Amino acid sequence: MTQLSREDLYSLEEYAKIRPEFRAQVMEHKRHRQVPLGPNTTLYFEDRLTMQYQIQEMLRIERIFESEGIRDELAAYNPLIPDGSNWKATFMIEYADPEERKAALARLIGVERRVWVQVADFEPVYPRANEDLERETEEKTSSVHFLRFELTPEMISALKGGAALAMGVDHPEYRHEVRNVPANIRESLVLDLA
Repeated sequence: MTQLSREDLYSLEEYAKIRPEFRAQVMEHKRHRQVPLGPNTTLYFEDRLTMQYQIQEMLRIERIFESEGIRDELAAYNPLIPDGSNWKATFMIEYADPEERKAALARLIGVERRVWVQVADFEPVYPRANEDLERETEEKTSSVHFLRFELTPEMISALKGGAALAMGVDHPEYRHEVRNVPANIRESLVLDLA
C-alpha cells in the first residue's frame, strides 16, 4: 500500500465541502476493519483511507495549511499504513467508568504484546508494539497502542486462498479470542496484503 503525499490531501476549503460524504465513506469502511476482543478491547485496523481521514481531520482541527505542518502530519501517520506484508492496528482498551479504567490499566501492563493474530494452523503472530514511543510505565499501560503484525509469505498465501483467521489476547488479566474473524473483516484485511 503506498504512503500518502501532500497531493493526496484536500485543502481545508475543499475538505470542508466534501467532509460529510467523505466521513460517511470512511465510517462505513472502518466498520469492516475492527475486531472486538472481549468487552473492553478492540483492534482497529488501519490503512491508507483511514490514515487519509485521520490526517484530514487533524489538518481541519488544527487549521494546518502550511507545508511544514502538513509534512509533520504525513510523517506521523504514514507509518500506520500497512506495506503489504503486515497489518497495522490501533489497539484500544475501553472502560466507560474512569475508576474501573484506571484499575484495569494498572493490571494490564504489557497487554499490547499479548495480542495475537493467527492464520489457519500457523503459529500465532504477536505484534511489534508502539514503535513510535513507549506507552507504558511501571504503574500502568496506555489505553491506546499501535501494533504491527508481520505475516510470512506462507501466511499471506494461505489467507488469499481462503484460510481462516483468528485473533485474541492472552494476557494473564485479560483473555479473549475470536476464533473465526467475520468474512467481511477478513476480506478487507486480505486486501492490505501484497
